[in-house]
Amino acid sequence: MSAVIEINTERLQLRPISLSDAEAILQYRSDSITNRYQGWIPKTIDDVYDFINNKVSLDINLPDSWYQIVIIKKNDLELIGDLGIHFLDKNIKQVELGCTLDKYQQGKGYATEALNAVLMYLFNELDKHRIIASIDPENIKSIKLFERLGFQKEAHFKKSVLLNGKWADDAIYAILKEEWYKK
Repeated sequence: MSAVIEINTERLQLRPISLSDAEAILQYRSDSITNRYQGWIPKTIDDVYDFINNKVSLDINLPDSWYQIVIIKKNDLELIGDLGIHFLDKNIKQVELGCTLDKYQQGKGYATEALNAVLMYLFNELDKHRIIASIDPENIKSIKLFERLGFQKEAHFKKSVLLNGKWADDAIYAILKEEWYKK
């Protein structure tokens, strides 16, 4: 399916990542303290260009691919974060979500607003069955965010993810389409 996700919410514009976003992405993604739970922390602008050119799919709904969306505030057009959608299986009925937000923009409801809009799109437009989030159990802010969205903890794997050179636990949170509609 050759399509792109472009979503507008009350305060945000969500659109596919592009090379012109690289500088802004480097600004918030390179903060290794704030992003200690992330699997990708770029050190240079070339790391961001490589990520956009080689790790991100240009099309949605391709099995075993990541589709990356940037989060932009409508009022000043500032790029404040990004959201990854991992299309997991060949039947493409399940996806994984991940979200990174600039530390100066956290706590303002932007991640909740962006993820709600993407969940609605995935369940309504792409007819997904199940959406998961893989979260480091020490990342309390992300756990609370996904629980607010209706996700429930399904599993906890001990030292199962190599993250920034160290083995970390992994908690899996998920929501089914029918659960999303009931919330």
